[in-house]
Amino acid sequence: MTKLPLPTTTERLTLRQFTPGDLDDLYAYQSLPEVARYLYRPPLTREQCAESLTRRAADPAWAEDGDDLVIAVCRTGEATVLGEVVLKLASTRARQTEIGWIFNPAYGGRGYATEAALAVAELAFAELGTHRLFARLDALNTGSANVCERLGMRQEARLIESHLDGDRWGTECVYATLSHEWKANRS
Repeated sequence: MTKLPLPTTTERLTLRQFTPGDLDDLYAYQSLPEVARYLYRPPLTREQCAESLTRRAADPAWAEDGDDLVIAVCRTGEATVLGEVVLKLASTRARQTEIGWIFNPAYGGRGYATEAALAVAELAFAELGTHRLFARLDALNTGSANVCERLGMRQEARLIESHLDGDRWGTECVYATLSHEWKANRS
């Protein structure tokens, strides 16, 4: 099992494991309809957030397809969780990792998602041995598309009406970058 070196810091942020004390912060954004609308699920209840937090606060596994790491993002020196970045082991054999992020809209427009995602992407390549890092997002989620582009990811696919969100068909975009491209872009 691989373990990420957490907590880790960026210029403005601390990335760490979730703790049981993060319930109010997690519920503050996971319960919002405007957050859930691009996740193809309803907003989470407080009880669902508490259940999720129990799993997030445990030592995560990273060995089998489907294992994930959910990382809390805070401003350095503050305990409030602004959002999260998720890594999911999509294919152990092909070393493919999915990345995603969810942030409280109250902290939007400040570059926190990009800063955190850059740090987590670096950990995916350097610490987890990722060959291909990809993100899947709703085509209407222009904020996340912008984060993907700032990470140096390219759009590889556009899956027309591939998800049903209530009565709305969602179009999914897939962005990705390879390990050697990541290294070249960082030098």
